Amino acid sequence: MATAVKRKSAKSKKTKLKNFQWVGVNKQGNKMKGKMPAESADAVKQQLLKQGIKPKTVNAELFSFGASKKPIKPIDIAVFLRQLAIMMKAGVPLVQSFDIIGKGHENPSVQDLVMDIKTDVESGNPFADSLRNHPKYFDDLVCDLIHAGEQSGTLEQMLDRIATYKEKTEALKSKIKSAMMYPAAVITVSLAVTAILLIYVVPMFEDLFSNAGADLPALTAMVVSMSENMQANWYIYLGLLIAIVVGYVQLNNKSEKFRDSKDALLLKFPIFGPLIQKAAVARYARTLATTFAAGVPLVDALDSAAGASGNAVYRKAIMKIKEDVTTGLQINLAMISTGVFPNMVNQMVAIGEESGAVDTMLAKVADIYEQEVDDAVDGLSSLIEPFVIVFIGGVVGTIIVAMYLPIFKLGDAF
Repeated sequence: MATAVKRKSAKSKKTKLKNFQWVGVNKQGNKMKGKMPAESADAVKQQLLKQGIKPKTVNAELFSFGASKKPIKPIDIAVFLRQLAIMMKAGVPLVQSFDIIGKGHENPSVQDLVMDIKTDVESGNPFADSLRNHPKYFDDLVCDLIHAGEQSGTLEQMLDRIATYKEKTEALKSKIKSAMMYPAAVITVSLAVTAILLIYVVPMFEDLFSNAGADLPALTAMVVSMSENMQANWYIYLGLLIAIVVGYVQLNNKSEKFRDSKDALLLKFPIFGPLIQKAAVARYARTLATTFAAGVPLVDALDSAAGASGNAVYRKAIMKIKEDVTTGLQINLAMISTGVFPNMVNQMVAIGEESGAVDTMLAKVADIYEQEVDDAVDGLSSLIEPFVIVFIGGVVGTIIVAMYLPIFKLGDAF
């Protein structure tokens, strides 16, 4: 029996959706056209007829440039869960919801993923187990919550809660990435502009100065010396830069000690440290609130919260909270003992424990800190912008002034 199920699943997975271009006429006699992913042209025609459109021509696209290689992003998973929650809330059966969402998605990779899940569920597997077959896209937290929803008969509410959690988590990640990428992009552009000026622009002036035979001002001599060094050794600097980037990526991927040290160092940065701290607290509170509301045991919920914190310092602190709670200590006292959570968070959790509404208080904490992250990122962007202009302007302006100083000196001589 198991073999038969596996064969059926494998056969179904071979069926890939194709993109079809169609032309038809609606009930008002107006000509319409568009694209639709489907298994066959007949499936497209049936779908169009259901929509009140009489198909005239349906042709498969011969080429789909890069569509099959488009990766699945975390936001795609968040959207999928939100759509599934909406479908089930509207009374659409689970399997039919997969069909509608999968065939309606623009990304073929998401289509294949949804159809694989649909095939597993149709074969009799629980929804949570079907998601566990794709650990790259669905972590243990999501699978455990789905399992709890299936067991308690509250899958619809659980999907809505998970979708909200994923949306807020991805929004928070996006904010943090934008805050980190902006300075990095500025530094990269500044280095590139400086290198171009030193390698291509300064030598033009250097020839002019050598023909004039006059002594160069100190600033000009320094810039010319930098230009000559850059021209002679640019490949060394480029190789060193590449080695630093590759070395960082390799260490970050393979060394847990390096990642932990990096996370601890980031928390000490004067501007970005508080931002990362607020983001970690927000993730911790949001994850714990979601799991608490779903009825997940506290010890398991803390495991999920530790993994979702996004920072090694907070991950270790949460694991220590788990150990203390296991011995019978109240969660707010365990949080205080770590020394990494703000006093307001500890107090709100204490109030939640006293009132029996820990999940509600944690959700409020998450809302507060997510808003603080939003405000901090907006403020950071406004703060960095003038510094960026001054920095780039200063670098470029210094080189330009250095090149024109000898010209001014020659002009004064005449």
